[in-house]
This record gives sequence, C-alpha cells and structure tokens, in this order.
Amino acid sequence: MTALAEQMGGLAGVASAGVELGEVVARVRVEALIPVMLTLRDDPRFAFEQLMDLCGVDWPERGERFEVVYNLLSVSLNQRIRIIVATDATTPVPSVSGVWPVATWWEREAWDLYGIVFSGQPDLRRILTDYGFEGHPMRKDFPLSGYVQVRYDEDRKQVVYEPVKLTQDFRNFDFLSPWEAITSLPGDEKAHAARLAAEKEAKP
Repeated sequence: MTALAEQMGGLAGVASAGVELGEVVARVRVEALIPVMLTLRDDPRFAFEQLMDLCGVDWPERGERFEVVYNLLSVSLNQRIRIIVATDATTPVPSVSGVWPVATWWEREAWDLYGIVFSGQPDLRRILTDYGFEGHPMRKDFPLSGYVQVRYDEDRKQVVYEPVKLTQDFRNFDFLSPWEAITSLPGDEKAHAARLAAEKEAKP
C-alpha cells in the first residue's frame, strides 16, 4: 500500500496521497482528473481496469462543499485505490465515462442526488428522482419535507405536483420504553432500605 501511495504522489495533478484507514487515498485536482485516471488505467504500474463505484459527499461548511469519490480496482495486480476530487456547487467535474463507460450511471446519480455537474457527460439525466423533481435530495441543506408533493388527481386523470402541505407540525417522539424509565419496581422498597443500611454500617 505504501509503495502505491508513493507512486501516486509522484503523478502530476495529485495534491496528496497516503494510506487512510487501511486504504490508499489520493486527492486529485479537478483539472487533472482525466489525465490521472487515464494513467491509472493504462500504466502497467497501476492497471486499474475497473471503476467499482463513484459517489458524492457533501460538506456544506467548506468552500468546495462537494467531493466526488472514485473507487478503482486492479484485477491483474489485486490492488485498490480511492480517488477524491473536490468541487463547489457550480464548477463541473470532468466526466470519466470516456475512461470507464460504467461511470455514466453513477455520475447521473451524483448529479441527481447532490447536484454535482459533470462536463462531457453525454447522458446527464435524473436517474432516481422524477423528471420534474425540484432540487437535489442528498444535499444537507435540502428540507426534510421536500419542496413539492406528488399525487394522482382523479378528476384531471393525471399526476399533479403541489407545494408540500404538512397535516401537522414536525414532532419529536420519545421512544424510551416505560420499562427502561423505571428505576425501581413496587415492592423493592425493603430491598433498597436493606442495601442503604448495609452501606451505612460499612462506612467507618
């Protein structure tokens, strides 16, 4: 792992590389993503033939609030690596669908759920939410109730979108079992009195 991290650190466009929690992790500048990914796929030192998955991470307090995480696998060399690219809400990330075509599905998912834009992606459509959905539900600033609700209107014979109407205010529920809340049961008074008396006698 350490050798792979050192090799990654020597590549142009790699901001940092190291072993984190038993995984080789490299952070790559967004403008160097495609050259680095092509090197990781084609260079025999790396030979990462497969993109296993791709996902987004949201850090709202950061200037570059989003991270795109790529998990790569080399079958021939039996090694894995995690590539991380940071971006903001408007700066697009180059699509790696030309390097690994399977990335199209995950880039669509990251755009749908987080709003991360991928430049050069030929099929950037929603994949999990409805075509008319507003917003990106995995953003940490997205309201829990959403913006609109969907229902089938029997009179109009079509699906309609309406502003969210909550029938009651949001409530916090206390799920503590009454048995867990009870510290003593009826009839335990004698046992507690005997214990207190024994503790008093034990004190000097």
